Amino acid sequence: MSDHPLIAVTRWIPDDAVKVLADAGEVRVSELDRPLTPEELRSFVAGATAIVAMLHDRIDASVAEAAGPQLAVVANVAVGYDNVDVPALAARGVTVTNTPGVLTDATADLAFGLLLAVTRRLGEGERLLRAREPWSFHLGFLLGSGLQGKTLGVVGLGQIGRAMAERAAAFGLRIVYSGRSAKPDFAGEFVSFEDLLRRSDFVSLHCPLTPETRHLIGAEALRAMKPTAYLVNTTRGPVVDEAALADALEAGEIAGAALDVFEHEPRVEPRLLARDDVVVTPHLGSATVETRTAMAVLAARNVTSVLAGDAPLTEVAP
Repeated sequence: MSDHPLIAVTRWIPDDAVKVLADAGEVRVSELDRPLTPEELRSFVAGATAIVAMLHDRIDASVAEAAGPQLAVVANVAVGYDNVDVPALAARGVTVTNTPGVLTDATADLAFGLLLAVTRRLGEGERLLRAREPWSFHLGFLLGSGLQGKTLGVVGLGQIGRAMAERAAAFGLRIVYSGRSAKPDFAGEFVSFEDLLRRSDFVSLHCPLTPETRHLIGAEALRAMKPTAYLVNTTRGPVVDEAALADALEAGEIAGAALDVFEHEPRVEPRLLARDDVVVTPHLGSATVETRTAMAVLAARNVTSVLAGDAPLTEVAP
């Protein structure tokens, strides 16, 4: 491996992470404040021994080939790695890493905040005031849905799903969850996905994006939910079929939705943006100074470990 390898960073990262990388090689950070096109990405990584990638970068065999045979590691600054073709990179001897753990609390906080925002109609209330609309307090004004004594269904009880459930339990919700297997150390009730949809007043998505979970929430799943239920998505946009969600809301099949991620990000289904029963935020799940810095530093440490010939801190299995 080169004594001074090139480390290609596809978009701005905090200075703390750049300093970590600078001790291991020459750091090249993209000067474009936007996702690189596929052609730009391949050109940018040429000659790189390490790539620090963002979740919007599609890292596949063509990118690895463009980088060259010296490419040793791709550090994805995200927990999910559906944007990386891990088997294709593994076949070339390239290590892939991600950033689990450090964003658990920030993302769970945001997920629970979205649940409160959509059920208590906070966005509607703020828009009304900012529009200078006349209003006065009365007992029927902007009534929302309470949480206490109701049921939250958590789809995917990983670190973030568990943290979301813990926050919900503190607010007096019952917890049911679905996933690959029951968690004996968790107090919630393990149920089938179908039973979760049928029983839950609020459904929060925390499963990874895989071929099996793409459009997991589609027309059939939405029809299975209660007409008074709310959907929260802070995992990956394509887990939800946005067109089907808009159809379900228009038909009154569910009561509302809160989304931080989108199927064709950054585009959002226009019908969802037009609805007061939908809360949307622009992928802010991990957006605190502390969390985003920790993510970038973890990615940087993964790079430096691999370049030093050591095992990375958080490797993705091929």
